[in-house]
Amino acid sequence: MANWQQDLAYVIRRLLKCPGLVLAVVVSISLGIGANATIFSMVGKFVLSAPPVGDPANLMSLHTTHDGARCCNEFPWPVYIDVRDQAKSFSGLAAYYELLPASISGRGEPVRVWGQATTANYFDVARLPMALGRGFTAAEEHSPVIVLGYRLWQNRFAADPAILGKAMTLSGRLFTVVGVAPPAFHGVDLILDPQFWVPLGNVEQLAPNVPSRASRDHHWLAVIGRLSPGVSREQAAAELATLAQRFATAYPATDKGNGFRFERAGSLPPRDRSTVITFLVALSIVVLLVLCIAGANVANLLLAQAAAGRREMAVRLALGATRGVLRRLILLESLVLALCGGLLGLALSLWSTNALSAFRLPVPVPLDLSIHVDWRVLLYTFALSVGAGVLFGLAPAWAASRPNLAAALKGESSLSRSGRLWTLRNILIVSQVAMSLVLLCATGLFLRSMQRASGIDIGFRSRGILIMSVDPRVNGYTAERTTQFLMQLRDRVAVLPGVISAVCTDIVPLSSGNRSDGFQVGGRQPLHSNTETADLYMVTPGYFQTMGIPRVAGRDFANEPADGPKVAVVNQEFVDQIFGGENPLGRSVTGGGATYEVIGVVKNIKSRTLGEDTRPVLFRSLAQSTGSDPSFLGYTLLIRTEENYGTLERAARGVVRSLDPAMAVYNETTMEEHLNDALFLPRLAGTLLGVFGAVGLLLAAVGLYGVISYSTSLRTREIGIRMALGAQLGQVQRLIIGQGMLLTAIAMAVGLPAALAIAKLFNSFLYGVRPHDALTFTVVPLFRTAVALVACWLPSRRASRADPLAALRHE
Repeated sequence: MANWQQDLAYVIRRLLKCPGLVLAVVVSISLGIGANATIFSMVGKFVLSAPPVGDPANLMSLHTTHDGARCCNEFPWPVYIDVRDQAKSFSGLAAYYELLPASISGRGEPVRVWGQATTANYFDVARLPMALGRGFTAAEEHSPVIVLGYRLWQNRFAADPAILGKAMTLSGRLFTVVGVAPPAFHGVDLILDPQFWVPLGNVEQLAPNVPSRASRDHHWLAVIGRLSPGVSREQAAAELATLAQRFATAYPATDKGNGFRFERAGSLPPRDRSTVITFLVALSIVVLLVLCIAGANVANLLLAQAAAGRREMAVRLALGATRGVLRRLILLESLVLALCGGLLGLALSLWSTNALSAFRLPVPVPLDLSIHVDWRVLLYTFALSVGAGVLFGLAPAWAASRPNLAAALKGESSLSRSGRLWTLRNILIVSQVAMSLVLLCATGLFLRSMQRASGIDIGFRSRGILIMSVDPRVNGYTAERTTQFLMQLRDRVAVLPGVISAVCTDIVPLSSGNRSDGFQVGGRQPLHSNTETADLYMVTPGYFQTMGIPRVAGRDFANEPADGPKVAVVNQEFVDQIFGGENPLGRSVTGGGATYEVIGVVKNIKSRTLGEDTRPVLFRSLAQSTGSDPSFLGYTLLIRTEENYGTLERAARGVVRSLDPAMAVYNETTMEEHLNDALFLPRLAGTLLGVFGAVGLLLAAVGLYGVISYSTSLRTREIGIRMALGAQLGQVQRLIIGQGMLLTAIAMAVGLPAALAIAKLFNSFLYGVRPHDALTFTVVPLFRTAVALVACWLPSRRASRADPLAALRHE
C-alpha cells in the first residue's frame, strides 16, 4: 500500500505539471463515456428494469399466443379464470385492464387521467408495499374504492396525509381512497403511466364498451402471475402448454391453435421488443465507436507523453527500477485520467438523459419515457472508466517501459520511427478516421431521413390548426348526449373571433391509435386478403375542408341523422384496394358490424405513421358512430385559425366550461407541435447520431492533427536540411500533407465497407432513404477527406515556415 500511495502521489504531481494534456485526455474520455452512459441509461430503462415490486424475479407477465397472425396477446376473461383456477405453478394470478380513461373533478379544474382496473388480488400478487394505506381486499371486487398513484396524490390532493377514507369523484362517480402507491410504481408495465387503480368490477361503469366477460374470443386483459416457491420457469411453461391443449380440446371454436408464453414482468411487449432492441443495439455500436475514437486519441496523447518522458524512464531503469514498476506508473496515470473522464462523462450523461426525456411520442395514451441515471448506470460508468483506463494505457505503458537506454539518455527518440508507415500512432489514427467515417455515414443517413420525413406529403394541413380533446363518455354522457355536446361545442367555437372553421373527430391522423376493421364490397370477398383492412375515423361535416384534404369525387357529410342509413367517405387507396379501382360512389361496403354507403372520395393521407405505406381509410359520420362504436380515446376539436393560439385556446376552454364545468380538456396542442411529435424517431435518432457524429469527427480530426504535428516535430532536422538544400515551401507542405492523406486513404478503404455493413441495422428506422444511399456515401467521404486535409495542412503550414538554421542549430 505504501508503494501504491507513493506511486499515486507521483502520478498526481506529474499530471499537475501538464494541465493541457490532462484536459485533452479527460475531455476525450468523458465524451466517449458520457455517450455510452446515456445509451446504457436507455437500455436500463427499456430492457433491464424491473417493476418496483416485491421479489420481481418471480413475477411474470403472461401472454396468449396464436397460430398465424391473429390478434392479440391479452387474455379473455374466461381463459384467465381457467388458468387462474387450474395452474399450480403460480401462487397467484391477477388480471388488469391496461388503460382506463377517466376524469377527476372537485377542487380546481377537472383533469383527464388514465388508470387501470385490476382484480382484487393485484397488489397482493405484486407484493407492492404501499406508501399509504392498502390495496384491495377480496370483498372489494365490485366496490367503489381506489388506490391513487403517488404523483396524482401529490399534484391533485397536495399529498394530503389524511386522504385515506376520503371520497373523490372519478368520472362522475364517488370512490373511496384506500391506498396510495409508492413513488416509483406506475404499473407493472414500465412504459405505460397509469395514475390510479380501481377494482375490475367497476370497469363496466367506467368503460361501457369493454368486451363481454362471457366471451372467450375477446382479448382484453393483461395478466401477471407469481411463480410458486420451488417451481422453475421450464416447469411452469410445460404446465401452461398442457393447459393450452386441454382448452383447445374443450373449446375448439375459440381456443384451437392457442398457447401461452410468459416473461419477467416489466419486459417490453412482444410486439415492440425486436424493434426497440434493434434500435438500442445499433445505438450501442455507435457509442462504442465514439469511445474507441476517444480511446485512440488518449492512447496517442499518452504515447506522446511517454516519448517526452523517455529520459526520465531511462534514468529510472539505469538506477535499478524494474519495467513492471514503470508500467504500473503509466497505467496508474491512465487510470486516474480515465476516472476523472468518467466523472465528467457521468455529468454529461445526467444532462443528456434529461434532454432526451423531453422527446414525446405522438400517441394519445400516457407513456413514461423518462430516462434516469440509476445505480446500474453508475456501476457501468465506473467499470467502463476502469476498463478504458487500463486498455488505453497498455500501449503507452509498454512503450515507455522499453526505451533504448543509450538513445534516451542522449535525448533521442526511441518511441517513433518517422520513416515508417505502420507505427503504433499511425495505426491508431487510421482506426480513428475509419470509425469516424462509420459514424458520419450513419449520421448522414439519419439526417437525410429526417429531411425526407419532414418533406413527406402527409395529405392534410400542417399549420394553423389548434387541437384540444374532451371525453363526454367518462362523464356519464349517453351516445345521444355526447353527439349533442360535440355539436354544440363545434358550433359555439366556430363563431369565436379569429376562427375560420371548427370540426370534431375521434382522433387526429398520425396519432398511432386508430381503429381499423376489415371491409368487403357488398358481401364480395376482397381482391387481396392482406389489404382489406382500413383505418376508421369519425368526423363531422366540414372536416375535409378544415384539414385541407382535397375531395376527388362525391360529396361531404351533411349532418346525416344518427338513426339514418350509414354513409362514409373513403380515400383513394381504399378505392384502389377494396373496390379494385372501380367507381365506389353509391355502392356499399361492409365491415366492423356495419354497412356504409360511399358518398365521397378524398385524396390519401398519412394515417398512423409518417413512414407507413399508404393505408385505406374510411371516414364515418360522427353522429352515426358514437352509439355503436364510442371512441375509447375521447373526441378532438380541430379549430382552424390564423390568430394567436393562446388567446383562442383560453376562449375555447371557456366554451367547454360553459357547456359543462365538470368536463376535462386535455391534449391541447397545435398541428405543428403534433407533427413535430410525429417525427419522434427520426428526430431522436438524428439528434443522437448528429451529436455522436460531430464528437467522433472532432476527436478524429484532432487526433490526425496531433499525429501529423508530432511526426513533423520529429522530422525537424530533416525538414531543415531539405530547406537548406533548396526545397520549396510547397514541396515541404506536400511531403507532410501526403503523409496524413495516405493514412486517411487507408482509413477510408477500411471504413467505407464497415459503414455499408452497419447501415443495414438502421433499415427499418429510415424514412424515404435506403441504407446504401448513394448521396450519403458520396458526400460524407468527401467531407471527411476535406476535414482530414485541413487537419494535415495546419501542421504542414507551420513546418514550412520554420527557419532552417534554427532547426539545424536546435538539432
